Amino acid sequence: MPLHETVAKVTQRIEDRSAEMRSTYLDRMRRAAEEGPRRAHLTCGNQAHAYAAMGADKDTLIDDRAPNIGIVTAYNDMLSAHQPFERYPDVIRAAARSAGGTAQVAGGVPAMCDGVTQGQVGMELSLFSRDVIALAAGVALSHNTYDSALYLGVCDKIVPGLVIAAATFGYIPGLFVPAGPMVSGLPNDEKAKVRQQFATGEVGRDALMKAEMASYHSPGTCTFYGTANSNQMLMEFMGLHLPGSSFVNPGTPLREALTVTAAERALQITALGNDYRPVCDVLDAKAFVNGMVGLMATGGSTNLVLHLPAMARAAGIALELEDFDDLSSVTPLMAKVYPNGLADVNHFHAAGGLQYMIGNLLDEGLLHDDVCTVAGDGLARYAQEPKLKDGSVVYEDGPSESQNDKILRPASSPFQATGGLRQLHGNLGHGMMKISAVAPERRVIEPPARVFQDQDSVKAAFKNGEFTSDTVIVVRFQGPKSNGMPELHGLTPTLAVLQDRGLKVALVTDGRMSGASGKVPSAIHVCPEAADGGPLAKLRDGDLVRVDAVAGTVACLAEGFEDRPAVTADLSGNGHGVGRELFAAFRANVGLASNGAGVVV
Repeated sequence: MPLHETVAKVTQRIEDRSAEMRSTYLDRMRRAAEEGPRRAHLTCGNQAHAYAAMGADKDTLIDDRAPNIGIVTAYNDMLSAHQPFERYPDVIRAAARSAGGTAQVAGGVPAMCDGVTQGQVGMELSLFSRDVIALAAGVALSHNTYDSALYLGVCDKIVPGLVIAAATFGYIPGLFVPAGPMVSGLPNDEKAKVRQQFATGEVGRDALMKAEMASYHSPGTCTFYGTANSNQMLMEFMGLHLPGSSFVNPGTPLREALTVTAAERALQITALGNDYRPVCDVLDAKAFVNGMVGLMATGGSTNLVLHLPAMARAAGIALELEDFDDLSSVTPLMAKVYPNGLADVNHFHAAGGLQYMIGNLLDEGLLHDDVCTVAGDGLARYAQEPKLKDGSVVYEDGPSESQNDKILRPASSPFQATGGLRQLHGNLGHGMMKISAVAPERRVIEPPARVFQDQDSVKAAFKNGEFTSDTVIVVRFQGPKSNGMPELHGLTPTLAVLQDRGLKVALVTDGRMSGASGKVPSAIHVCPEAADGGPLAKLRDGDLVRVDAVAGTVACLAEGFEDRPAVTADLSGNGHGVGRELFAAFRANVGLASNGAGVVV
């Protein structure tokens, strides 16, 4: 089927908008590539330092004719999603050696867990960790000894930070290597129910702890469709993973075989061979459009609306919120994965998963097939799924039909006709809402506002019984300049309880919500933020506020609102404790949320 006219129009608009920036970027990448293999420019002393610990691989490295892979790893064993990476370097080195190449761990990058820091001070460093990860990966690759790279990362800020670095070193081919989701534990809806019961005092902390431990219980990514799993989807839709590798569970033979195959492929696509595929060629406008379509079709995390513009800028491409909105208007919601449904990512994968979706969306003309990927030319390769035969990965045609239409449906018969994200404009600023899990009858609300300056004050008001009527809850001074833009996911149980009591409620904030949120209408990433004198700083308790996800508006209806002075807040307490002192320069220099809230890009 021909490419959908809206997809074509948005792609052309992005290419036109980015033409000068993209041309400059590609010129830099081509000049870097023309210098030849990195190691050829090192002195003997440089190389001696680089190879000193490489044992039997020294001769191969010195010979300088076999490709050398740089491994950039986000391993730590505090993140369940990253714990499996502990053994990956050994597997990759052995695979490279068997294929006639070499591999070295180029460096590690930090990887914090938003699940651990939710509602804690450490969450104020979370978004900025993306830029730190990009910087750390840049330091790792700056040694200039690698012909290609393997990026080991999964979770919220880690993949976007690694993509920013991979694009910056775009003349080097690179593959992203996942670890896979943990096997299914306590169903996510049961966990959410216990959280709400704890919020209302129906159960104690012992019951809450039991439920949480039964849900997050083993190595691998959390099984709900939040930011981490949205990242994995994105890497397949954008052609940076091997096809079908995102949702294979850790510790399985296929998982290890895919890691071996990734190492072999990283050797094959260097400039030393005949199939040179630098990251700069993979990350073009079409790849980012494919990623945005995937985000809409799966009902993915709102955090990607922050990350994708920052990732794209590193590749010389300018994305705007209108691009997300226009693509959402023509992309059907094909998946129902928690919190948008009851299924987890393991159920989604079993129902046909990304391979079914990519094949179906290609058939409907909603994806670009004519793209460069790490696996080869054409996104159609990603409609194939890996199988393990005689110890090796082989690819077969993926499913052409959904195996469970309660989880996964074709684009011709979707759960809803449009995607999961909606752009919002109005006199309160510019923001986004994830609507894929919001019931249609809850998408328009116009009650008085209650204004708060942190999420703990909202919880205190809830415990005091102060919410007895329909309310728009405004939580301001939560943007990147204020305090690093922490997720306000801790509000989800409170807001859900109010909604379950029959109240119409909505959240409006210059902060962000996790990919695990969604049932309560939430206007998030509103900018300019309050700390920049944005309109949220003019709101008062009792102002009528209209949040309309149908029309795409967020506005204060109070007469004379625009003429009010903006209030200021004492933010001095946000500058110290749990490492916040180290990030003052980040808070001072961060960009607008609508442009990705970037510091280094």
